[in-house]
Amino acid sequence: MGELAAAAVFAAVAVGVVTPRLEGPQDSAALWSALAPLLVILVQAGVYWLLARGWIEVEPMPARLAALYRVFQVLDVLLLAIALLGVVIWLPDHSGTAVGVLAVWAFGVVEYVNYFVARLAYPPRRWPFEVGKWRRPQLVRDLNSAR
Repeated sequence: MGELAAAAVFAAVAVGVVTPRLEGPQDSAALWSALAPLLVILVQAGVYWLLARGWIEVEPMPARLAALYRVFQVLDVLLLAIALLGVVIWLPDHSGTAVGVLAVWAFGVVEYVNYFVARLAYPPRRWPFEVGKWRRPQLVRDLNSAR
């Protein structure tokens, strides 16, 4: 539920707090270009974890679901690339806003990496010791073992 809650909070803050303070439609377009892939990836991850509770350490990931997440794995890269293009096209003139927009897009990349490339999320005390080991994320292990 954490990823779904995070997606809802990011969207609510963008709509209710950030967008009203932006200077115009170009800044809003840049923000939403950066935020859209992050929201998509977080929702995909939240749904994955909700469904995975039924099979992790019991049985392999269902084949149809694995096929869907393999498609997501490719489409998310395309979405991030298109989003970066939008961010560059509509990059805000103000450096603070531009840095914020780029940070949101980069966070989307980090979430993609965390789910499809290498596990980045660990408890705070273990993080410095574990993150450099570049372990395979649970989703990737599930995709590899899908029936």
